[in-house]
Amino acid sequence: MMLVGTSGWQYADWRGEFYPSGVPQRLWLERYAETFGTVENNNSFYRLPARETFENWRERTPRTFVMAVKASRFLTHIKRLRDPQEPVERLMAAAGGLGDGLGPILLQLPPTLRADTGLLDACLGCFPAHVRIAVEPRHESWWSDPVRETLAAHGAALCWADRLGRPQTPLWRTADWGYLRFHEGRANPWPSYGDDALRSWLRRLGETWDDRCDMYVYFNNDPGGAAVRNAVRFTGFAAAEGWPTTPA
Repeated sequence: MMLVGTSGWQYADWRGEFYPSGVPQRLWLERYAETFGTVENNNSFYRLPARETFENWRERTPRTFVMAVKASRFLTHIKRLRDPQEPVERLMAAAGGLGDGLGPILLQLPPTLRADTGLLDACLGCFPAHVRIAVEPRHESWWSDPVRETLAAHGAALCWADRLGRPQTPLWRTADWGYLRFHEGRANPWPSYGDDALRSWLRRLGETWDDRCDMYVYFNNDPGGAAVRNAVRFTGFAAAEGWPTTPA
């Protein structure tokens, strides 16, 4: 299953571009879910919402809608994966309000955090076994066999990432599902992705997984509505290639 969406849904410059001018911001999530079957919640990185907020989001979206949740920067950037038990428990207590609408948890690591398989192993071990975890390291020291083996041992996905048309990580398969983030494309208008770039990533996914696997794909190039346009385009390409997709 190909689940395609954007990283967040509340961007002021999407008004008129994606959200009709007459739709109030408090109804933007409902409008978003008419087009996409998933979203990556990155507000949770800056401030973890209350469980009641997650419950409200679940109630406002279709039963098939999936929300990935970016882990709080307290865990990844302040604690830098140290002493993970309490931050993970707090995150899961809140995000658990999504119920069966909870998608993967994304751990985006600071670009200055060097590889430490012990810290990674301990952190991943704090999450419930049924919760999918994607890890996006951003320091080259993480590209080693011990890191790959640690991710695979926990069934955690290495988050594939693109910036300016180039992979930012090795293209490892460490789980029976995948997670891909698009940060910035080369096409006009900036920061859009062109069709060739989108098709090349779809090909990479198809070379590594098949259409029985869940693929979570999020566009983080939000300025000017580029993420919305690219997500719609990518979904169309995936459907044409035979991937089951999830419009709401």
